[in-house]
Amino acid sequence: MDFWDKLTAINDAINGFVWVKIGLVLLIGTGIIMTCLTKFFQVTHFAHWWKKTIGSLFDKKVISHTSEKASISQFQALCTALAATVGVGNIAGVSAAIMTGGPGAVFWMWLAAFFGMMTNYSENILGIYFRRKNHEGEWSGGAMYYLQDGLGGYKGMKAVGKALAVIFAICAALASFGIGNMGQVNKIVINFTSAFDIKALSSKVLYSSQGTDVTLYMLIVGIVIMVIVGFVVLGGLQRIAIVAEKVVPFMVVLFVLGSIIIIIANAEGIIPAFKAIFTMAFTKQAAWGGATGVAFKTIITQGCKRGVFSNEAGLGSSVMVHSNSNVREPVKQGLWGIFEVFADTIIVCSMTALTVLTSGVIDLSTGATDASSDATLVAEAFSTVFKFGSFDFGRYFIALAILVFAFTTILGWSHYGSKAVEYLAGSKAKTVTKIYKIIFVLMILSGALMTSSIAWDISDTFNGFMMIPNLIGVLAMSPLVMKLTSNYVSRRIKNEKIEPILSYDPAIQRENAEVIAKTGED
Repeated sequence: MDFWDKLTAINDAINGFVWVKIGLVLLIGTGIIMTCLTKFFQVTHFAHWWKKTIGSLFDKKVISHTSEKASISQFQALCTALAATVGVGNIAGVSAAIMTGGPGAVFWMWLAAFFGMMTNYSENILGIYFRRKNHEGEWSGGAMYYLQDGLGGYKGMKAVGKALAVIFAICAALASFGIGNMGQVNKIVINFTSAFDIKALSSKVLYSSQGTDVTLYMLIVGIVIMVIVGFVVLGGLQRIAIVAEKVVPFMVVLFVLGSIIIIIANAEGIIPAFKAIFTMAFTKQAAWGGATGVAFKTIITQGCKRGVFSNEAGLGSSVMVHSNSNVREPVKQGLWGIFEVFADTIIVCSMTALTVLTSGVIDLSTGATDASSDATLVAEAFSTVFKFGSFDFGRYFIALAILVFAFTTILGWSHYGSKAVEYLAGSKAKTVTKIYKIIFVLMILSGALMTSSIAWDISDTFNGFMMIPNLIGVLAMSPLVMKLTSNYVSRRIKNEKIEPILSYDPAIQRENAEVIAKTGED
């Protein structure tokens, strides 16, 4: 057994414990609890949060750039968060869940997303409520702050809150190199060089490892990605947000439209697809007992893990960019958190799943497929319609979609990692975060030349280690979430004249309350 095999075995053991023994129960449990405590807010106030999110995109206060150095617009915050969440997980992650857990895994993705809406809502509320200004006058918020000041604010919990905050920040910084960097780059390089092969470059093998050739073509693509990412990331949050707001809406709409065309073209497969999703979600057949199913535990695990990998609800990661919004009302940013999960999983991931399940590239009764990889499965689905003679447009489209999706994920996670490092560095944050960004950019080349999938597997584990302290913080702060939600509903929906609750910091509370009172901002 070589080094990579040993590392994989160790990671698998840890991953199984973190996710199966603790993570899934905590993840779904927190979503259910927050949904109940907020009285099914995502359902009962559907019209309100829809109006205040997607319905407000023509409101200049929401989409226009802010002049405040410390913040970005609400729409930019959403796009930057979606840049990190709408990524390879929406294509390769969904198809991987189906290949491993069968069509039934999609049901568990939906379920995790439904409850995850209120988890993400709660995270964003707490992120805005406990945020503060950093050394550059930029807002800083995230799970580490509501763990430190929220959970740590309870009697006798100061040390526990601080310890969990540090654990979260360390895991977030490490995860940024896996889920947010090397894993994404590796997918880009493999799919792009395969779809757009240039023999003169791909024939030049630099070295081989684990039966995989690393070519000059891969190196060149990696260098190009590294230079472009470096230009954006080293330009700071404002530049990341500007790129995200231009790219994210375009890529999501284009992918969804392409998926809808596939689904309509295979309309006869829609009903069988939904039937397979719901009937196979509760199968008790064991994968090891035959080739006709997968274990019930595997279906749930794959569905929920891929759902979280895609929409990040429960990880506490997207809070770090939502906290940079120019919004003054915590619940307003919480509404964008609900929409983020809805857009990522209920819309984009569902489009991927239905594209695969209706196109005939997978056997709905057994989950069997001839596809060699998760990304190949989606490409084959697109090729059932977008193939003109020998020109396989579907394959090229998916390669480009993965490139754009993964590229924006890298940008979003660079911000998450820098915020985690900023928290850990304390007074030396300015220097340390600059060093982190340089290392982050350089690590892109490692992802391009990587031959093992261990980066993805380790990312799953770090996701779990981030998720656990974050969800503990959300549960501990659930009374505050209820209080903030009740205050918002009373003022903004029932039009009662009561004082707003906006920040843990009396100075920020006073400043924001005065601005809202003067401007009538809603």
